[in-house]
Amino acid sequence: MNTAATGFPTPTVDAPSAPAVPRLRRPRATLLAALGLGVCAEVLLDGPALGLSFPLFVGLFLAALLGLGGREGWQRARPNAWLLVPLLFLSGMVFVRASPFLTTLNVLASGFLLLLVTHFWAAGRVERLGLWSYPFTVLGTVFRAVVLPPGVVRSEVDLSTAREQAPKLVPVLRGILLAIPVLFIFTGLLSSADAVFAKVVERVLSFNLGLSFLDAVWRGVFIAGSAFGVLGLLAHAQRRRRHGNEAGEAEVTPAEARLGFTESLTLVALVDLLFLGFAAIQLAFLFGEARLPAGFMTYSDYARRGFFELLAVSMMTLGLSLALARWTRLRGQGQVDAFRVACTAMVGLVLVILASAVKRMALYESAYGYTELRVYTHVFMVALAGVLGWRAVTLWWRPERFAIGAFVGALGFLAALNVLNPDAFIARGNLARSSEGVVLDMEYMARSLSEDAAPELAAYLALRPGEISSAAESSIAMRARDMLCAHAREPMPGGWPAFHLARHRAAKLGQPLSCPAPSQTPVSEALSRAAQPEESWDAD
Repeated sequence: MNTAATGFPTPTVDAPSAPAVPRLRRPRATLLAALGLGVCAEVLLDGPALGLSFPLFVGLFLAALLGLGGREGWQRARPNAWLLVPLLFLSGMVFVRASPFLTTLNVLASGFLLLLVTHFWAAGRVERLGLWSYPFTVLGTVFRAVVLPPGVVRSEVDLSTAREQAPKLVPVLRGILLAIPVLFIFTGLLSSADAVFAKVVERVLSFNLGLSFLDAVWRGVFIAGSAFGVLGLLAHAQRRRRHGNEAGEAEVTPAEARLGFTESLTLVALVDLLFLGFAAIQLAFLFGEARLPAGFMTYSDYARRGFFELLAVSMMTLGLSLALARWTRLRGQGQVDAFRVACTAMVGLVLVILASAVKRMALYESAYGYTELRVYTHVFMVALAGVLGWRAVTLWWRPERFAIGAFVGALGFLAALNVLNPDAFIARGNLARSSEGVVLDMEYMARSLSEDAAPELAAYLALRPGEISSAAESSIAMRARDMLCAHAREPMPGGWPAFHLARHRAAKLGQPLSCPAPSQTPVSEALSRAAQPEESWDAD
């Protein structure tokens, strides 16, 4: 059966072999750009924290690609230029968001997108990739970035002149070695004879760049390694491709079907029946007005358990749908339609299961408050629902485009997190619950929330005194003040490359407060700890 009939292609990815050395259109400019970006990488990225440096380096790399490729290179890259939008957004959010986990996701996603942009700069279409082709394409780009630079240097740099002139430098080096002891003796005698000369010599010898020997060696290695990798990426982006021989050049090819239609349809039908029974219970008890049996368990206990298990079922069902579509042997349009109907029913039922998981998570959050794990899981379930919906669409229309939809869904998940600003959302939601008499775990908030939460803390402190009516709320306000003071006292790391919008804003918000000196223990810390109950709500 062909792909057009079944609509279920399978990606085939060849293991990367040693690539041929590309002939660069502008070799000298490419080498200079790689060296310049290596120096920029050391200045911008070799520091204690990321900030403005990360999006600036990404922008410089893209500018180098545009400058080296020229109009012809941009014409070839234009079909995949949409990748630049999420790349610039996510790299820019490294400068905006301070949450360590979200920053890690943004950096990894930006690197992934940058490698995809590099691979598809010269040819190919990213939407032609299969699901597993994405990681293999990125790994192949990394492989070529390591393998290509030595060959590029050998083919583009003429070392024959340097080899001819090298023997002439040997006498000069011998002369320098002979001069060192002579200069040492003469400098000592002349310094003893003249105090002004001695002072000048002392200043010259005491000149310090602020670098230790090991630090200078590390910076040199960092520059060389960065320039090496950048040269490999630039060479890979500019090389001419052999048409149809690399990922993204052609549509993915179907796999050899090994599972019979009857076996697959029986499996899907039984799973559909199981899911139908479970979905009926969810609609009756969780979304409807049905009552639980007396003495069984409380509704709150029933609703607030099982969301992680339901999330696992949803993800496994998506994998099952993809696996069966890959391996099932279908003959005739009747079998194709029956298989599609059964799989569509399975996806629809699992969407009900996923809605149940979202409902349970929402009830759990309303009872125990927000944490990073709960918020990230909640957003992920919404993104997964979108991917499942796209799966139902691609069962009937262009099945080979499921991979690009799932990829866009993953990018949408990250974009939603950045727009939501999880730490600020957690602080805002939990602080709002304090006015309802709910005891908050301020120790968790102080330990887990980043500078992203500072505006919400400042907004809570800006409430009129009459709106903070209880001793517990007063204790929460004092602890929020301590958190802002900690941000205000913390120095900005790494100079201007590490300048970060969230950290700068948090420091500004804490400055108007009368913060104690760092060596003093804030009285409000003791008060807030005394106000905490022995058992605080779970921070998972």
